[in-house]
Amino acid sequence: MKFLSKSNNIKPPFIFRFFDQKYLTCFIPSDEKIIYLTFDDGPIPEVTPLVIDILEERNIKATFFCVGDNVKKYPEIFTQVMKAGHIIGSHTFHHLNGWKTPPAEYYEDVMRCEELFRTNLFRPPYGKLSPSQYFLLRKKYKIILWSVLSGDYRSANTKKKCLSTVLTHTGSGSIVVFHDSLKAKDNMLFALPRFIDYFLSKGYRFASLPTS
Repeated sequence: MKFLSKSNNIKPPFIFRFFDQKYLTCFIPSDEKIIYLTFDDGPIPEVTPLVIDILEERNIKATFFCVGDNVKKYPEIFTQVMKAGHIIGSHTFHHLNGWKTPPAEYYEDVMRCEELFRTNLFRPPYGKLSPSQYFLLRKKYKIILWSVLSGDYRSANTKKKCLSTVLTHTGSGSIVVFHDSLKAKDNMLFALPRFIDYFLSKGYRFASLPTS
């Protein structure tokens, strides 16, 4: 697995270049036209069911990196994600910033998610993970970053800018990040179906991330 796709310029934080890339996934090379669609920060009732509907209409499976506290608050929404056949990843219990959290506290927060769901996929919120946290977590998880960040959560981004970003930088093997969160809702709901339909029309297929 490569660290970054050659076409991408929306990269994870530079610090990850110093980590052993054997334990990091940002891009999955493939001769097939395939895109890995991922969602961060849910599940929440205002947004996640809308994402599920968009995916079901197109018979697409994705990977949802869930915040443990949201799963605890909205178990029925989490069940919807599971029943729809999507893969689950951990996004910490409290959506912690790894650069501002001591390693032991961060690890304990991640482990709290196992009270609610089990997965071997982990994505650090904000893409921020310290070397100590990385060494603790790589023993248990595949650490998933991205090759295309939609920017749907940025208030300065317009809907069209968000769509342009994902259309321009996505290619075969890309791991693309959207967010099923309130602040991303408008941009995501505009960009996501158009993004999917464009690449389906070009012969691509979408898949959830491999767990093995």
